[in-house]
Amino acid sequence: MRRRQKNEEKKGSPEWMTIYSDMVTLLLCFFILLFSFSEIDVQKFQAIMKSFEGSLGIWEGGKTIEQAPNINADNLPENMSTSDIQEQEDFKKLQNQIETYAEENNLDAKIVADIEERGLVIRILDNVFFDPGRAEIKPRAKEVLLYIGDMLKLEEVKDKHIKIEGHTDSDPILYTNLFESNWELSGMRASSVLRFLVDKKGIESDRISFAGYAYYRPVAPNDTAENKAKNRRVDILILKSSYSKWEPN
Repeated sequence: MRRRQKNEEKKGSPEWMTIYSDMVTLLLCFFILLFSFSEIDVQKFQAIMKSFEGSLGIWEGGKTIEQAPNINADNLPENMSTSDIQEQEDFKKLQNQIETYAEENNLDAKIVADIEERGLVIRILDNVFFDPGRAEIKPRAKEVLLYIGDMLKLEEVKDKHIKIEGHTDSDPILYTNLFESNWELSGMRASSVLRFLVDKKGIESDRISFAGYAYYRPVAPNDTAENKAKNRRVDILILKSSYSKWEPN
């Protein structure tokens, strides 16, 4: 009989292929396990993919990624950048904090937080802050402003500009002779809030401004006592980064 050569090759795949395939399978199981514990922010993922669109010459033939709505966002536009989405989420977080604070202090009917085009608006009815026809901040209002001042110094908004806006109703001033018109009253009230935030909470003076609009920017028609009460307010506005600090609106 002819002796089998020692160097005769074995049939089938090399032994290293078996070890390699086992390792790849284990890695796949590991990543599947990590994925099962993770949460996907659809809007952020889409924003990342959007940045590649057109730059690499792909996605033109059709969409390979299913566009699903983000259940954690309030109808955010699809073209928002990652920083815009993060800013919106930060505003939403602060809005929830303000609403919780107002509810816990029985002020939910007098303090409202809303996210608008310019940014986050903290709207406070004037009777929380001031007596009729006056611009001196009431003692209880100072507690509210101290809380809001702490929020304005949070990491999420510490680089945002703050605008204080005073508003009145259309009635002429009857309770005092200190102010010639609602223009002076609304401006002085906004100035009082600004000075308190700067003096008592150390808000940087270069990131805060004020304006008085009298009754020319109502949130409701000045036709009933209830609507007029809504218009007598001070708005503390945290501007979006896309708005200039000297934005007149």
